[in-house]
Amino acid sequence: MLTHHIPVSYIGQDCREIPEHLGRDCGHFAKRLDLSFNLLRSLEGLSAFRSLEELILDNNQLGDDLVLPGLPSLHTLTLNKNRITDLEYLLDHLAEVTPALEYLSLLGNVACPNELVSLEKDEEDYKRYRCFVLYKLPNLKFLDARKVTRQEREEALVRGAFMKVVKPKVSSEDTASSPEHHYTPLPSASRELTSHRGLPALLLLNLYSVSWGSVAMFTMGKTQKATGLSEMTSSEAKFCIPSPIS
Repeated sequence: MLTHHIPVSYIGQDCREIPEHLGRDCGHFAKRLDLSFNLLRSLEGLSAFRSLEELILDNNQLGDDLVLPGLPSLHTLTLNKNRITDLEYLLDHLAEVTPALEYLSLLGNVACPNELVSLEKDEEDYKRYRCFVLYKLPNLKFLDARKVTRQEREEALVRGAFMKVVKPKVSSEDTASSPEHHYTPLPSASRELTSHRGLPALLLLNLYSVSWGSVAMFTMGKTQKATGLSEMTSSEAKFCIPSPIS
């Protein structure tokens, strides 16, 4: 058996940080690492996996303080169902540390408005999000399981800078409710935008959580709690779509 072809999975272990032994034992050969369904708040220890090409971090507790080490070979990154709200910070960071990135998925985060997780969202909201992401990461081929089209690339070049995402601000009155997400077009040189004193009304988008499965090809020892997850496919992932708040 050739170890450099074996994907490494550490799924459903309720770990809050990457175990030191995982990097020590597998960091030198791992090309694919699946750490989904844990309680990760930090990626400290990931620096042992410098040769990674695929990294699966779905269903964790990673937030806006997410820091990745330099991963020059990484082409696939999934961060579905985490706690990311600051889209621009994340994209700037990824542009710096993952120059080869071609596939990115952010479903189930506040930073990703998607009609699958809220009935109040529509396709236009998601298109604006995609336009901004492709403006920041122009080399992406797939975004959230959808192939990037030529038309999207062209639109991102022209309009992407004006689709900037404003991080939601949650007031004390909103702490008991779901966070909100705002899109605000930035001022441009066009007469149409500069002729108005105010910007168009903000779109308030409520985001609900969504379950997401990932595929595990190889399961290390002490992963009894992950039994069954290794056979889960994306087609079996079940999305919970709650009714909008009245």
